Amino acid sequence: MTLPNLDLPPLLPEIILIGMALLLLVVDMAARFRDARAEGSLMAGLTFASVLIAAGATAAGIGGGDASVAGVVLVDDLSRYLNLVVLLAAGLSVLLAWAYVPQFSRESSSFYALVLLATAGMMFMGKSVELITLFVSLEILSVSLYILTGFNRHQLASAEGALKYFLLGAFSSGFFLYGLALFYVQTGSTQLAEIAAQDSGGVLLLIGLGLLLVGFFFKLAGVPFHMWAPDAYQGAPTPVTGFMSVATKAAAFIALFRVLAAVPGVPVEVWGWAVAIVAVLTMTWGNFAALRQKSLKRMLAYSSIAHAGYMMTGLVAGTDALNAILYYLFAYAFMNIGAFAVAAMLERPTPNAPQDATIDAARGLFDRRPALATAMAIFMLSLTGIPPLVGFFGKLYVFGAAVSAGWAWLAVVGMLNSVVSAYYYLRVVVVMFMAPEDETSYVRSRIPAGAGTAIAVAVTGVLLMGLLATPVFVELGRAVIALR
Repeated sequence: MTLPNLDLPPLLPEIILIGMALLLLVVDMAARFRDARAEGSLMAGLTFASVLIAAGATAAGIGGGDASVAGVVLVDDLSRYLNLVVLLAAGLSVLLAWAYVPQFSRESSSFYALVLLATAGMMFMGKSVELITLFVSLEILSVSLYILTGFNRHQLASAEGALKYFLLGAFSSGFFLYGLALFYVQTGSTQLAEIAAQDSGGVLLLIGLGLLLVGFFFKLAGVPFHMWAPDAYQGAPTPVTGFMSVATKAAAFIALFRVLAAVPGVPVEVWGWAVAIVAVLTMTWGNFAALRQKSLKRMLAYSSIAHAGYMMTGLVAGTDALNAILYYLFAYAFMNIGAFAVAAMLERPTPNAPQDATIDAARGLFDRRPALATAMAIFMLSLTGIPPLVGFFGKLYVFGAAVSAGWAWLAVVGMLNSVVSAYYYLRVVVVMFMAPEDETSYVRSRIPAGAGTAIAVAVTGVLLMGLLATPVFVELGRAVIALR
């Protein structure tokens, strides 16, 4: 048997993350820390450094051409841009977790090792051009997130969310695996390039694509495959919630783009209508369910579902909407993780206190913490789509791509849903700026440096991408490989 010639330098970012994850576990076994906060700071610092180094290695490779590794992963500009989105989400989440995790756990090394493994799985998922590799990458990120969701052993809600996520995730993995098998039966290959070259259709390929879409929609929290998301997002430690609400979507969208580009034998009108229907259901259900929520994290969870629907609106436009999706993913990373970071500051920092805060906890926040309230208002307005913030441009480009591709009615549905979302986003702003404090109001007496830095970076990203750097980010997709 001849072993494949592996060209590993293009995979340097992933190697850095996996190597650091293993190092954290070795350090945890070799050292004995008496102070949980000291251990947490060391592990968080090493993790954040590895994320920065991986981001630097990724950025250095942009524009450097494509590299195939063993024919199963393709390192191109598309995967590099995905890396930057995922690493941005991971970096902001690590800053938020810096002082957060030691409050309820002494196992900081395991926590950050799982974050790094999940990040590496997402990065591999976006560059997989072979279905078995794609499935393995999906499982690596999924198993890591199952554990991270239930990481707080003091919280019943955390265990409940993790169990629901795991059970439904295992079910969706079965759909994905069956779809993969039908692709192989129809085409005799699991390589996306070979499947695309055959330009074959047929009932088996159509059914297989439908099953794969179920697996992808589960990761995207698309209706009706969203049932796990509200409980998992609410029960998980807030840094984990922010991380998986952004990074998982980014990896799933890019991987789905690659799969859809590999099945030219299935007319776009077929899978396009399936995606469009799910997009309508997702954005509508997410927004209307969010109207009734009193929990801030649960409201943001349903908001995250709605935003997945907005991004699916661009997905139906095919590769023409790729630059719009990339822009939206960058924008969403800043505004959504920033919102969860502020939500974390409204939680009571004790192990047995709920890892959640009601919307009423933000009552009168502007009087107590004007900077924090202003940051949250910026995130809420951006998520609503108020110009000139980045959320407005993200929706504009995604809906514009749908209109250009002949899906104007879908863009109209998206705009109407954005109007609905204004109610629950602006409700938070009203509570912070206009409502008086009462016994439910709460904010931490001291904002940890890591969380404060994450919020500041997120605010800067929302403002700069919306006011200054919009033309630069819109051009991201133009340098990406042609998937047509």
